Amino acid sequence: MTEKSIRFTETVLRDGQQSLIATRMPTSDILPILETMDQAGYHALEVWGGATFDSSLRYLNEDPWERLRSIRKRVKNTKLQMLLRGQNLLGYKNYADDVVETFIQKSIENGIDIIRVFDALNDLRNLETSVKAIKKYGAHCQIAISYTTSKVHTVEYFTQLAKDMETLGADSICIKDMAGVLTPETAFELVTAIKAATSVPLEVHTHATSGISEMTYLKAVEAGADIIDTAISPFSGGTSQPATESMAIALQGLGYDTHLDLEKLSEIADYFAPIRDKFRAEGIYQAKVQDTEPKTLFYQVPGGMLSNLLSQLTEQGLASKYDAVLQEVPKVREDLGYPPLVTPLSQMVGTQALMNVISGERYKMIPNEIKDYVRGLYGKAPVPISKEIKEKIIGDEPQIEGRPADLIAPQMDEFAKEISQYAKSTEDVLSYALFPQQAKDFLGRREDKFYDVPVQNVSVSLDM
Repeated sequence: MTEKSIRFTETVLRDGQQSLIATRMPTSDILPILETMDQAGYHALEVWGGATFDSSLRYLNEDPWERLRSIRKRVKNTKLQMLLRGQNLLGYKNYADDVVETFIQKSIENGIDIIRVFDALNDLRNLETSVKAIKKYGAHCQIAISYTTSKVHTVEYFTQLAKDMETLGADSICIKDMAGVLTPETAFELVTAIKAATSVPLEVHTHATSGISEMTYLKAVEAGADIIDTAISPFSGGTSQPATESMAIALQGLGYDTHLDLEKLSEIADYFAPIRDKFRAEGIYQAKVQDTEPKTLFYQVPGGMLSNLLSQLTEQGLASKYDAVLQEVPKVREDLGYPPLVTPLSQMVGTQALMNVISGERYKMIPNEIKDYVRGLYGKAPVPISKEIKEKIIGDEPQIEGRPADLIAPQMDEFAKEISQYAKSTEDVLSYALFPQQAKDFLGRREDKFYDVPVQNVSVSLDM
C-alpha cells in the first residue's frame, strides 16, 4: 500500500503575519531563518503579495522588490509563492492590461515561482490577462476560488468554477476560504467533487477565526487535497492559519507523508517566538486577533472585517450599534448579488451596512465604490442585482456588460512619466502605479536626502 501524501505551504512570511500583526514584519526579522525554512521540506513559502507591498512602503520604509530579491538569494530549493488580486494586482482597483502584464513579468524575474491569482467576484474575465502573463513568463499559475456561502454558492457552483479555471489555464487550483467559514462537511464534499472533475493539484487555504479550521483541513486531506496552508506556531491561530507543526504531527500520526522535517520546524518556531513577543510588547500583536469568533459562521464576515467594524463604530461612539451592523451585512450582501466577502468587496459591503444603520435609512448614503460595483466596474455579480436595488443605487445609468479592464487605456507610459524624477527601474514605476503617494515618498527619500525635510524660512535683519 502506497503511503498517503500531503504537502504544506508556509504562510508566516505573508498571510500569517498579515493576519496577526498587519504585515509589520521587517525584512531584517525574516532573513536569518530562511536557510532553515528552505531545508524544512515545505512545498512552498508564501512570501509576497497581499498587503506586504503596501506595508513595506507605508510603514517599514522598505522596497518590497528588494525584500523579494533578498529572500530569493537565500532560498535555493523551495518555491516562493505570492498572492495576486487579478486585475487589481495588489491594489484596490482595476489596472490596465499593460500594468498587469509588466507587474507579473517583474515579479517572476525577481524570484516568484508560484502566483496564486484570484478575483473577488470569481469573475474569470478579470483573470484572463494575469493567467496569460503568468504562463508567458514561465511561473506556475494557481487560480484561487474565493470561497463563500450563499444560496447560489453550492458545491456544484464551485466545481463548475474549478473546471472553468482549469480550462482557462490553471496549473493548480486553490479553495481560498478567507473568512474561515468552510465547514469540515462541505470541505470533504467540495474537495471530492473538484478532484473528480479536474486533473490539476488542489490546495486548501482557510483561517482559524471560527474555531473549526483543523477539522476542515483533516476532512479536506481525507478527500484528496494535495496541499494545505499553515503558519508556524508563533504566528498561527486566531485570524491566521492553523499551526504547521501541530497539523504535521497529527497527519503523520494518521499515516500521511508530510515531507516535513519536524526538528527544522521546531527551530523555525523557536526563532519566531521572540519576534512574536516583541510585537506583543509593542502592542501591534493584539489579543483580539487570537479570539475565536464563531459568529463568523453565522454572519459570513471575515475576522479582520469584524474587528474593523467594531473599531470604526467605537471611534464614532456607536459601539452599541455593532450587532445591528452585523445583522445588516448579510442583507446588503444579498442586495448586491452575494459577492464573496474578500478585499475589496468585504470593506465595501461593511461600509454600506454601517451607513445603512447609522443613517437610519437603507441606501440613503452610498459610497462611490458601491456605485461602481453596481455599474459593473468590478465585474459581474454572482447573482443579478434586482432592478429596485439598481435604481436605488445608480438610478437609470446603464451597467457595463464587457470585461471591466477593456475600458482602461494603457497606463505604464503615463506612470513612468509621472515618477520619472525618482524612478530608477521598471519596478520603481510599478510601485508608484500601485501605491502612488507611498511609493513617491519612499522613492523621494531614497533619491533625495532632503526630500521630506521641512522648508524653513529664515529672515535676516540688516539693522545698521
